[in-house]
Amino acid sequence: MVLSQQKAGLPMTDEPDLPRGEARHQRQAASEVVVDLSEYKNARDAPPITFHRRELDQILWVYGRMVGEGEWRDYAIDHLKDRAVFSVFKRSGEMPLYRIEKNPKLSAKQGAYSVLNIHGTILKRGHELGKVLKVFDKVLKLVET
Repeated sequence: MVLSQQKAGLPMTDEPDLPRGEARHQRQAASEVVVDLSEYKNARDAPPITFHRRELDQILWVYGRMVGEGEWRDYAIDHLKDRAVFSVFKRSGEMPLYRIEKNPKLSAKQGAYSVLNIHGTILKRGHELGKVLKVFDKVLKLVET
C-alpha cells in the first residue's frame, strides 16, 4: 500500500483508510468534541456507578476459582445510576445465583459492598470487598475414612 500511495502521488499518513464517500474533514469534525469535565461531573445525568480495577480483580479471582470448581459458568456486570452489580450464573438463561453489589450510598452506614443470593437475601455486607467475598470461601472439614 505504501508503494501504491507513493506512485499515485498521494500523501502518506498513519491514519486509517476512510469508508467510501467520506471526506477526511468530515471524520475530523466528528472526532473533535471537547467535553468540560466539571460540567460532565455536575450534570443531572450522573455517570453510572462502576467497579474499579482492583475491585474487579478481587471479584474475578473468586469467580475464576468457582468456575474451576464447576460451581459457576457465566457472569454479567451492570453499571446502574445507584449501584454496580456483578451477577453470577450457573447457566446463562437462569436467574443469577449470587449478586455482588457496590452501593456507595451505604458506605457510611452498613458498607458499600454486599453479596445477595438468588432470593435477594443479603448473605454478607461490609466496608471492605475482600471480607465480603469471604462468604464464598468453603470451610474445610475433616473426613475420616
